[in-house]
Amino acid sequence: MEITTIGLDVAKNVFQVHGINAAGEVLVRKTLRRAQLLPFFAKLSPCLVGIEACGTSHHWARELVGLGHKVRLMPPAYVKPYVKRGKNDAADAEAICEAVTRPTMRFVAVKSREQQSALSLHRARSLLVGQRTQLVNMIRATLAEFGIAIPEGVEKALSMGRQIVDREIDLGLPTEATMVVAMLSQQTLDTHVRLREIDKALTALQRSDDVARRLSTIPGIGPIGATALSASVTDPHQFKSGRQFAAWLGLTPLQNSTGGKERLGRITKMGDKYLRQLLVIGATALVRYAKSKPQTADPRLLALLARKPARVATVAMANKMARIVWALMTRGQTYQAHHASALAG
Repeated sequence: MEITTIGLDVAKNVFQVHGINAAGEVLVRKTLRRAQLLPFFAKLSPCLVGIEACGTSHHWARELVGLGHKVRLMPPAYVKPYVKRGKNDAADAEAICEAVTRPTMRFVAVKSREQQSALSLHRARSLLVGQRTQLVNMIRATLAEFGIAIPEGVEKALSMGRQIVDREIDLGLPTEATMVVAMLSQQTLDTHVRLREIDKALTALQRSDDVARRLSTIPGIGPIGATALSASVTDPHQFKSGRQFAAWLGLTPLQNSTGGKERLGRITKMGDKYLRQLLVIGATALVRYAKSKPQTADPRLLALLARKPARVATVAMANKMARIVWALMTRGQTYQAHHASALAG
């Protein structure tokens, strides 16, 4: 009558445990404080532990694996259908315990501390990019109130900010407005400096990571995209094909099919929004390059642009890049521009 499966609902301070035996009988249903969690699992025989994939789940998964348990992380959206009636911690833990035993359940690979460390750089960079954009927009709006327009582009806005901070130009603004614009300009420049530091750290990380180095050989993927993909995709072999990997990133059409009639809509936009954004930005750069220099661009991309609108072609290229990423990660190869499929001919 020992516990074989546990559903663990994690939180900051309070953790809910729901444990069953091989026959499905509930043996334990209790609430644990943070300091009680690891001692509780240390006393148990090795068992299957299900946890919803969230901010702290990877840490607890590593800790429980170290105690000899088998841990499975699951997307919260796949656990939700198993919640009965009202939602509370006990019901969530019971649903997790039920979901982790399903043979068709899909699991999330546990990330290492190094992967989470690399992703912290990306999260900080994304935050700072948003803050820099907000500051630039605020400066534009403030100056526009006085009839002064800043040319489009971040670099031009930063150049104007440097001139304002160094007092190289006199905008003829009232004292209060001058103080506000100078303060915002200084904050924008400081944020930009921090962004440059993060970019340098990501470049150094890309050079030291074998997977990131190989992914950087793909057109449209630079150090930022390569390191993000390397840190986010723990086990590429969990995907059966490149198409499944692209679907995981939300780059495949959304189906609304019934009665034997297939209806495909826009992309699903499921999965990691940040990775999808990086791939689409990289594909956008390829499309712009193909339009500006068609004589040196990929003929297949030019043919796609001739048939489809630019945005549709961009998403299609992002889908193709995702498939190439999966192929390189699973096979340990680098990108080959004129690669011939083994099934060709």
